[in-house]
Parts: sequence; structure tokens; C-alpha cells
Amino acid sequence: MIYGARPDTVHRGLARASALLVLAAVACQPPSGAGVVGGPREGTPRPEPPPAEPSRREPERPEATGAALEPVGSGVPEVVRALEGDRASLLAALEQSLTWFGKPSSRDYYPAAGVTHERAWASVYAFRELTLHATDAIELARWIHDEFEVYASGGGDGRGTVLFTGYYSPAFAGSLSRSGEYQYPLYRRPDDLVSDTETGETMGRRVGNRIVPYPTRAEIERSGMLSGGELVWLRDRFEAYLVHVQGSAAITLPDGSVFRVGYAGNNGHDYVSVARALVDDGRLAEDELSLEEVRAHFEAHPEDLDPYLRRNPRFVFFRRDDDGDWPAGSLGVKVTPLRTLATDKEVFPAGGVVLVVTHTWDASGRMRRFEQIMLDQDAGGAIRTAGRADIYYGVGRGAEALAGNQYAEGRLYYLFLKPERVAEWSPGLDF
Repeated sequence: MIYGARPDTVHRGLARASALLVLAAVACQPPSGAGVVGGPREGTPRPEPPPAEPSRREPERPEATGAALEPVGSGVPEVVRALEGDRASLLAALEQSLTWFGKPSSRDYYPAAGVTHERAWASVYAFRELTLHATDAIELARWIHDEFEVYASGGGDGRGTVLFTGYYSPAFAGSLSRSGEYQYPLYRRPDDLVSDTETGETMGRRVGNRIVPYPTRAEIERSGMLSGGELVWLRDRFEAYLVHVQGSAAITLPDGSVFRVGYAGNNGHDYVSVARALVDDGRLAEDELSLEEVRAHFEAHPEDLDPYLRRNPRFVFFRRDDDGDWPAGSLGVKVTPLRTLATDKEVFPAGGVVLVVTHTWDASGRMRRFEQIMLDQDAGGAIRTAGRADIYYGVGRGAEALAGNQYAEGRLYYLFLKPERVAEWSPGLDF
């Protein structure tokens, strides 16, 4: 099929696109096991997709073998359906990544998984330009096919399996002072917390001229050592804990104003899942692993709150966040519902364009296939290794219900410009 005329405003990299392409409606053929987006095409061989009935149980996760990202080959996953969603939200997320790539500090994350900073930045820039000028999803998919290479995550098992969970920004009631029902604080970052100036990783607690491990959640809460550092007070202990897990929140004060909080650091301890502890102890069944079930358990058994919450040694600190980038992810830019993905930044290239293929559940509990172009813009304490990723769902109880039910295996792909295209798409040529 021959491309139609392109507007003069399209980046000059498009001028090198070939005139003849296989129709985007015909699925390309990645190597066996890579996965393909979209329904099967008659006569087209295809690898095994993610499970039709994804497990709600935490699977065993052996260490992955080989590289974190493997090239899919000359073919790419068929992305038409993944591009048919809301283009405005995709463009908004792309702009946030471009803002981040424009900061000198973004270079500290590269090279990563064999990808240079220049290639990653140019890839996001090119994807934004193509998205702006494509007339529809099919045309956009053709342009992406011609300009980009696709890489598949090796997953947690070395065979591409990635477990996708969800997160969100809570919206709760609170007060700037301790009074009445507001008895559970979120704390400011303490002065004695020491972090690496380059990576932001917690180093420990400064005691005189020494740096020692920072106390655990249980030690912090039992000692009252943070007294005087309260930022805002909530009315429910579990709600306060959820803000720790999610990293941000919108707190409605008694006068109706909204006090937004954002992540300001942690005590350096690894995250431990409270929900998993409840299952391991027989307090919840495997098929009850959802936020609503965990919340219901603690409402029915308030005596379990302290013992179980304190099994998670990780403790998070907060700051008031009134700028326009709330809620911001680990890269310091605003996260976009269903467009921002959190991954392990020690494994994957930060800020880039990804294709997620998995399953999600709607508000009524119905499962649906999820194929979405997203941006890798965040990280999380529980999101470690190539076998985990977290989908951002938004703000409030509706987002909470969706994020709390998100638990499915799938495939994760990264899209980068072909090496010979990078120079022509380099943002440095245009900025």
C-alpha cells in the first residue's frame, strides 16, 4: 500500500519512510513466545499470547536469564488496537516524558539495557510527532512500523512473562491539626534521613558523624521518634498506610480545600506485602487478593492492623505538593492515568514508550483484554526485576477499585527508533 501525501510539518525523518508497506491489519510475526497484540489473522502463524484466564495468584518468579530486553526481530507486535484509544492522554504522557528527557539529570539513567540517552529521547520525540500527524491508528501504526524497533521484556521467568499490578493516588479526608477523628499522621521527611545525591536512594540515618540504618516501620511507630514532624492527619489508620503504599494523596480538609501530598523519601527498607502476609497466614484466600478484601478484613478485625502493617518495614515520608505536576512519579513529572507505567529503573530504560499487553478488570469485576501504549515514568518499592510492572489508574475511590483488582500476567514491549533514524529525529536538531 502506498502512503498518502504527508503534511509539510511532519518531521523530515518521515521523508525516508518507504512507500510500500505491508498492511498494518496483517499481523507481523515476532519470534515464538514474543506475543502479538490483536486477534488472530487467518493463515498467519502467531506465538502464544498471555493466558486467556490470567491467574490471580502470585506465581513463582525464578530469576530471569539473558538480557532485560530482547529484540523482537524485523517484525513488530501489531499495534493498531493499542493506538485506537484516547490520543489526548497519550500526547499528554509523551509531553511529560519529553520534559524529563530535557533535564540534564535524565542522562544519569543512561545507558540502560543497551539503549543510549539520545536514542531514548529521540524515540519519544518521534513518537509524539507521529502521533500528532497521523490521521488514524492504522496510519500511525504504519509509520511506527517503518521507524521503530520493538524489544520484548525477558520477564521474571526469562520467557517474557510480566505480572501487572495497579496503583493510584488516594483521596481521603484529613486535617492539618490533630483533633477529633483525625488521629493518624503522615510525616515530613526528617532532617536525619540521608539519601544519595545522584540516585536518591536512601543511605540511612545520620547520627553524629556516622550513617546507620534507618529504623523500621515498627521501630518508628513504637518509639514516636518522628513526633513534631506531622504533615497532615487522617481519620483512618489503614488509609494512612495506603498513602505510604501509593506515594501520593489528595487530602480534603474540613474547610473543603484540598491539601495534596507527594513522596519525599523512605527509610530504605524493602517493601513487604501486607496482603501476601494475610494470605500466607490463612487470613485471606488466594482468590481474595484485592484491596477491597484487605480493607474489609481490617474493618472486621481491627486488632490485626498494627501487627500486619508493621510487617512491612518500609516507611514513607511526604511533602506538600501544590505544583501543577501533582501527582508526580519517580522521574518528577506528572503521571497520567492508564498511560504511566512503573517499572524497575535498574532494569529498564526510563521515560520511554512501551506497549503493555495484559488483562484488566472493570468496576463490575469483568475481565477485558488491555492493549495500551504507555510511558515508563515511575518506579515502586514493590516493583523489582523484569517480571513486574505497575499501571497507574488515577485519583480517588474509582481508581482505587480498579487498581486494587489489577493482577494479571502479560507482555511488555519497548519501542525505540531504528539506529539509522536517531540522528534525523534528534530533538537537539529542533529545540
